[in-house]
Amino acid sequence: MAVIALSDVKDEFVTPRHSSAFGKLITGEHIEIGLLRYKAGEGASEHAHPHEQITIILKGRSRVTIDGQVFEVGAGEAVHFPPNVRHKVEILEDSEVISAKSIVDGVGHRIG
Repeated sequence: MAVIALSDVKDEFVTPRHSSAFGKLITGEHIEIGLLRYKAGEGASEHAHPHEQITIILKGRSRVTIDGQVFEVGAGEAVHFPPNVRHKVEILEDSEVISAKSIVDGVGHRIG
């Protein structure tokens, strides 16, 4: 489908095993885009996945740890998560992000 109305896309918990991310996913053949929300105090526990991921922060602030390096990021910034690198996210303020993740073996954000 070439045009997708976001109002038609059901909100869901995206990676409940690792994260509290909640929002909409649009899945293509090679990439998946999420419009996701987090509440302060939530985040993603430390994990790694074979997907490359880029997250753009639209609103809020978070602390991101990537391979042991800690960064504090906010609106107007983006984070690159390389494949197979351990990372975690701590949400400091209610946040909204766009998350783009590659599709690996037919799976994007909905990793088990």
